[in-house]
Amino acid sequence: MIMGIRGLMSFVEDHSNEFFTDVKLRDTKIIIDGYALFHRLYFSSNLELRYGGDYDSFTDVVQKFFESLFACKICPYVVLDGGCDISDKKLNTLKDRAREKIQMAHSLSVGGGGYVCPLLIREVFIQVLTKLQVCFVQCFSEADRDIMTLANHWNCPVLSSDSDFCIFDLKSGFCPLNGFQWRNVNTIKGTRDRYIPAKCFFLDALCCHFGIMNKTLLPLFAVLCGNDHVNLPVMETFLSKVRFPLGAANSKGRRHHRVLGLLNWLSRFADPTEALDSVLNHLPKKRRGTVKELLCRSMEEYVQAQGRLQDFFQHGAYTCPDTWNPGLPPWVLAALARGQLSPFISDALVLRRTILHTQVENMQRPNAHRISLPIRQVIYGLLVNALPHVRNVAWDALPPQPPTFSEVERINKNIKTSIVNAVELPKDHSDLSKLTELSLASRQMLLLETLKVKQSLLDPVPAALKLPVAVSCYWVQHAEATLKLHHLQALLLGMLLGPLRAMASSPEEKAGRGGGAETLYAELQRVKAPPGTRLDLDTAHVFCQWQCCLQMGLYLNQLLSTPLPEPDLTRLYSGSLVHGLCRQLLTSASVESLLRLCPEAQQLYEHLFSATRSCAPAELFLPKGKLNSKRRKQKKSGKV
Repeated sequence: MIMGIRGLMSFVEDHSNEFFTDVKLRDTKIIIDGYALFHRLYFSSNLELRYGGDYDSFTDVVQKFFESLFACKICPYVVLDGGCDISDKKLNTLKDRAREKIQMAHSLSVGGGGYVCPLLIREVFIQVLTKLQVCFVQCFSEADRDIMTLANHWNCPVLSSDSDFCIFDLKSGFCPLNGFQWRNVNTIKGTRDRYIPAKCFFLDALCCHFGIMNKTLLPLFAVLCGNDHVNLPVMETFLSKVRFPLGAANSKGRRHHRVLGLLNWLSRFADPTEALDSVLNHLPKKRRGTVKELLCRSMEEYVQAQGRLQDFFQHGAYTCPDTWNPGLPPWVLAALARGQLSPFISDALVLRRTILHTQVENMQRPNAHRISLPIRQVIYGLLVNALPHVRNVAWDALPPQPPTFSEVERINKNIKTSIVNAVELPKDHSDLSKLTELSLASRQMLLLETLKVKQSLLDPVPAALKLPVAVSCYWVQHAEATLKLHHLQALLLGMLLGPLRAMASSPEEKAGRGGGAETLYAELQRVKAPPGTRLDLDTAHVFCQWQCCLQMGLYLNQLLSTPLPEPDLTRLYSGSLVHGLCRQLLTSASVESLLRLCPEAQQLYEHLFSATRSCAPAELFLPKGKLNSKRRKQKKSGKV
């Protein structure tokens, strides 16, 4: 979740009349914080949070959002965060967020509340942007400064929910997402011109409220108040000793005591140097040098960025800042900027560390990412030989290291950092800079060998579904014993959603000569599990495992320059649908009874099922009674 500066956003919203201006946004460029947007759209659209993601419904919401912008002649430029900074200065914050996400995932799994984004939400969002031809870029690390720099270059507003944008001096202001009424497009009276009502925050208004406060003091306020970069216990020493002006005591229920007190206190200083000296005077002498260095470095997060995103949007490329660029191959940098490689890849390359995000899964079982470990080890094997070229000063003093990576993962309801070995790959795969030069056959062979599937099995499968089916073949071979036949059937039936939608819009179907695709599509929509239905934890866990396999299969495919076509994720998995199908298949319905409505869909399903069945253990297809009998015999013979 987006954190920013503690308490600042709620403080400025409580003073909305003073700090915000009502605007009618139209006929303008706008710079959008992509990370904030996809979180906001998912969590504010009443989408299901427990079943692993309703990507089809989310896709519809994203499309409607951008259609509203286009209707008002608003030209969006979406900027996405990249991997972690090479300094790794936010690691503790990221670990705290990972712990919070585990607690929320657990709450959701037992019927409580919480907010956990589906695992592939970012990839789905990027695919929708691509389909809609919305301009976007993925930064090499955190995007805030790049967003501010680009917005000021183009003199247009920023759309986000990150309170850091209340600190940046933005020429055309900052529009918070919760005041951006994109569902309420209006028309200017007497014209055909349409606009989106919004609230826009301007830094000048905040500074005037505190007696024409010097803007350059705001970055110091941010780091003293507590942002994602600074969380020093010694700061509490300063805050306990400093005498805030009396006005701070009148804040609403003392909720904003720290924010209001700090702003009032800082407004008495002429510049940051004078204020910083006063802060340090409240600290023990032996700590002052270290704290000053940290505070000054953190304040730099609010100055203009080195990169020029306008170059990317105008010419398709931009220079990676020297502070981040670790000497990676040009094709890797280009693919990262275009969103064709995930920040997971850059974290592995630059930091030798990745974070595995928790889903709504069974917390009593090993985390769902364990199933995809062999795929990640191959990814690390492809990346490991690029690492000696990475310029990381911290490594220079270390002896040569084995090819290992660390992974931050869930253990029970907490996090743990595990050490993982990279797989040793053939020599022709050992040079990352030449990986794109390998033949298609060679890259495809490595992908399919990793997923443990033969090319011949995929031949009858449509191109767009080859990777998901290959991943499913891997999944059925590695999943826990809780995987049952109806899980596989429900997953494959869910994969028909995209093809059925395409069939339903065909001329034959619309002329009434189709094969019932529209009827079957509507029937599948009715099958979706309604909100509030009890979550089957074993079912949730096996589908979380499948998503982990798909995520890493997708990343490996991207790293190998897509030897298999990238699947359309927007209609590939609907959690409500596959969970609803599981219930139906266990009670009343059968695959045959569902698919009789559309012979074309039935044939496609049979191709998908045949491929995955060839890889699945025989026990998956035994009748329930025989399976239990076999387990009893194994138990007696000591094999279980």
